Amino acid sequence: LYTKDVSFEIPNAPQIFQEAGQADVKMSLGQRVEDLSDDVKEIVLTVTVTATIDEKTAYLAEVAQAGIFLLTGFNEQTSHAVVNTLCPNTLFPYARTAISNLVADGGFPPLTLQPVNFEQLYAQRMQQLAAEQNQQNGASDGEETVNAEFPAND
Repeated sequence: LYTKDVSFEIPNAPQIFQEAGQADVKMSLGQRVEDLSDDVKEIVLTVTVTATIDEKTAYLAEVAQAGIFLLTGFNEQTSHAVVNTLCPNTLFPYARTAISNLVADGGFPPLTLQPVNFEQLYAQRMQQLAAEQNQQNGASDGEETVNAEFPAND
């Protein structure tokens, strides 16, 4: 496990420290998977936190936490599930700690990110993909199929 990239920005400093009000904090997640060899993958979980006060960005913190995982003995479906649930679940606590440290070292009140249920996110994504596939398979010649875009986790 290792930290691949870290970024912390306070674009409106020093004025933002004089702003009154509660910060609105939003978190987004991204994941990239790279095959290093047959059974070895690098998984990079990117956690981005943006805090705004009155529509001004207070800070932006981003951590790309990575790990090299050896995956053997799994069929394709199980391997896909492990890459999208177990691996990010392993990486997230490290990214969460790094984000918390960046925010505190940046002069802002402590930020504790809540745990993420990667199993639930994966299940929801699989349901969405299945629904899209069913919709595409059920469209006849006279019907128009609309494809929605969802962020990829792999």
